[in-house]
Amino acid sequence: MHKLRRHWHRRARHALGHSLRHRLMALFLLLALALTTTFIFGMQKALSVGWRSAARPLVSDYVDRLVVEIGSPPSIERAQALTQRLPLSVQISGPVVNWRSNPQSEALPHYREPHDDWQDGPPRLLSRTTADGHRIDLGVSVAAWERQPHRVGWYTLAGILVLTALAYGYIRRLVRPLDDIRDGAQRFGSGDFAQPIPIRRRDELGQLASHINTMARSIHQMLEAKRGLLLAISHELRSPLTRARLNTELLPDTGDVAPRREALLRDLGDMRDLVTDLLESERLGQGHAALQLEAVDLAELVQEVAQAAVPHAESVQPVLLDLASDLPPLQLDRTRMRLLLRNLLDNALRHSVGAAQPPCLRVWRQEGEGGRHSVHISVRDYGSGVDDDALPHLAEPFYRPDSARGRSAGGVGLGLYLCKLVAQAHGGGLTLRNAQPGLEVVVTLP
Repeated sequence: MHKLRRHWHRRARHALGHSLRHRLMALFLLLALALTTTFIFGMQKALSVGWRSAARPLVSDYVDRLVVEIGSPPSIERAQALTQRLPLSVQISGPVVNWRSNPQSEALPHYREPHDDWQDGPPRLLSRTTADGHRIDLGVSVAAWERQPHRVGWYTLAGILVLTALAYGYIRRLVRPLDDIRDGAQRFGSGDFAQPIPIRRRDELGQLASHINTMARSIHQMLEAKRGLLLAISHELRSPLTRARLNTELLPDTGDVAPRREALLRDLGDMRDLVTDLLESERLGQGHAALQLEAVDLAELVQEVAQAAVPHAESVQPVLLDLASDLPPLQLDRTRMRLLLRNLLDNALRHSVGAAQPPCLRVWRQEGEGGRHSVHISVRDYGSGVDDDALPHLAEPFYRPDSARGRSAGGVGLGLYLCKLVAQAHGGGLTLRNAQPGLEVVVTLP
């Protein structure tokens, strides 16, 4: 029970701290409580002043008349007739007559004793002393009121709850455009511009949603123009690069021309790889629609890529593999997953030259919330790593930190970017961290 109470307290604090709707509702309730308290206090003060200035003399005169009607010495018969005619209780105490209209008044909650709010200091307003020494105390009997059903309180509570529910519904409707704007911003941030933010009203929130839709259309047009330009340039470059490579290969590979021929072929190969990576990144920008999914044995694919990657790397160290034995077949794009694994291994091997340990590639399965499983691929090298400031930018296109992972180490800054696109196209993600020493890249696949 204590844990449940703490859970609800934590949820309430989170709602008040992060939800505008709940804060407005709390403000409404506090405002209603403050207004009610102020009104009641003010009315009490006003009635108190009115009582002292006007009603008190009238009541005092009326009490004198009632005491005269009871008589001196007091008559019990007249007092009984008075209590039957008026909602009063009478108590007579003195040397001859000692009588109370309700003998059980102390045990009855509806009996109002004379020593109450009606009497605020001597002389007592509802108490009189006759000439023969008897004291007559009058009180207001609320028995007739309390015999009525106790419905007023419940009606009041129900009214408050209904008003609160109506206020909550109105506030919920009032801030609904904020939910639409939040969902729209998340869609636009993930690259989905197909569905604009719905315009439900024409107030300030509706104008804000309209401005965000206009901004999203402009951003979408700029992104499409950039994508179209990159695709056009990449396609146009492939033909002249192919012709230049063919012409270069026809050069003699002997004499002074040979070193320049090899250098030119390497540069042309880098340019070809750059164009290929650009085209692939634009295809993967379409997300899941660009994939050709099939059942893939990930462990077998990892072993195949690792064996092919080592002979071509600058380091001849083997790659340490740690593959889980319970990996099920996954629906993957074999070509794109091979590209991802090759880029990660090439990157790790390139920066493991002179390292104390060879790169390590791990694959394991992990159970998440709701019984859903995910597969993780980790590639770690033991090189010099990168600066912490550069770590968030490593998976950005054309980014190369000014460190050991610079231009001299090879690459144009698209390898990790392509790996991130492949992981996202499969519904997963890519994270990087400094493993000290080295860099670790973890790919998560659902």
